[in-house]
Amino acid sequence: MNIVEAVKTQEEVEAIAGKLIRNARGNSLYADIWLFGLQVALRISDLLDITYEQALTGRLLVKESKTGKPRNIGLNSRAVEIVQRRREANPDHTYLFQVDSNRAKNKPVSRIAVACAFKAVGDELGIQLGTHSMRKTRGWLMHSAGVSIEKIAKVLNHSSPAVTMAYIGLTQAEIDSTYHEFVI
Repeated sequence: MNIVEAVKTQEEVEAIAGKLIRNARGNSLYADIWLFGLQVALRISDLLDITYEQALTGRLLVKESKTGKPRNIGLNSRAVEIVQRRREANPDHTYLFQVDSNRAKNKPVSRIAVACAFKAVGDELGIQLGTHSMRKTRGWLMHSAGVSIEKIAKVLNHSSPAVTMAYIGLTQAEIDSTYHEFVI
């Protein structure tokens, strides 16, 4: 399994979205997947299965395909904006991230296509970027903003905070630095 990284800043998040649009010659599909995925922190398999019927309610009720665990996600303003913009542009689509292809009528974009688009941008930027980077980035940015590991574990639906700490890439160097930051 390939190791992917979390993106560490909001500026990098936006730069990746911009490069995804440029690489797709102005098509926002992959950038929308990237930005929406950051908002909801779902695994790519669950993200690509989202229909407009689900998304237009403002709340996603998802049973995770990997774990079987339920997720109940309230869509924030950025996620709602993406849903509304995509619906306006694609009124005949069933899926939020659907492809317009004769070979794939009424199907979501493939995980492989998304992985290739993300990898290409990651290669340009020198980042190990993949479909799982959305979840890792959400967790990392929440951690950087001071959200507790326990709350992040709940958002990512992890079984324990220890799993979340390893998942977001909390390194020994970052732990060691706290000894110097907090002199009592």
